[in-house]
Amino acid sequence: MDLDIFSWFSIIGTIAFAVSGAIVAMEEEYDILGVFVLGLVTAFGGGVVRNVLIGMPITTLWSQGLFLKTAIISVLIAFLLPVGWIHRWRRSEALFDAIGLSAFAIQGALAATSMKVPLSAVIVAAMLTGIGGGIIRDLLAGRKPLVLRDEIYAVWAMLGGVLIGMGWATATWQLLGLFVLIIIFRMLSVHYKWKLPRRSLKQAAATSNNGKS
Repeated sequence: MDLDIFSWFSIIGTIAFAVSGAIVAMEEEYDILGVFVLGLVTAFGGGVVRNVLIGMPITTLWSQGLFLKTAIISVLIAFLLPVGWIHRWRRSEALFDAIGLSAFAIQGALAATSMKVPLSAVIVAAMLTGIGGGIIRDLLAGRKPLVLRDEIYAVWAMLGGVLIGMGWATATWQLLGLFVLIIIFRMLSVHYKWKLPRRSLKQAAATSNNGKS
């Protein structure tokens, strides 16, 4: 079967996020069913949310046999990996997470442009496809969503959506270049700990209470 660039981005993102979800499930000591559920939800959660928002049938998920098989095999391999290999994966987790973010952001933007939706919807589709699975994964694992409180994350997915939605990245070589660019910027934000502005009410309250005492 011939695969277009859209399908390759889907496969890359599916593998990266399915393994990510499986490893988080094992960290939380879920059983094998929980590992598969979390792995599959991480791989497909963002795409399902995107489909709801841009009007694509959610049932298209069940016709994606190749991607479902890819996710299941990826989760199974992650579950069977020796512990040492899993720890090695954890050390390079940010890179694989960046790969998944980039691949799914581009895939989401391409899916949205195929529906002829406005630029704003393309940007939202890119963002949600890139970060939606990770948010659902963290919520199911009882964690605060990493993508909403850590280094700059969703911004890079939105950047991909802007470039694709504006028609500045349409050729295969342009999409591949964008794929690499998003990964580089994501890794730079991890390395240099770039963060978006934030305001902590807890810290403000603690400062206020200290001032009164």
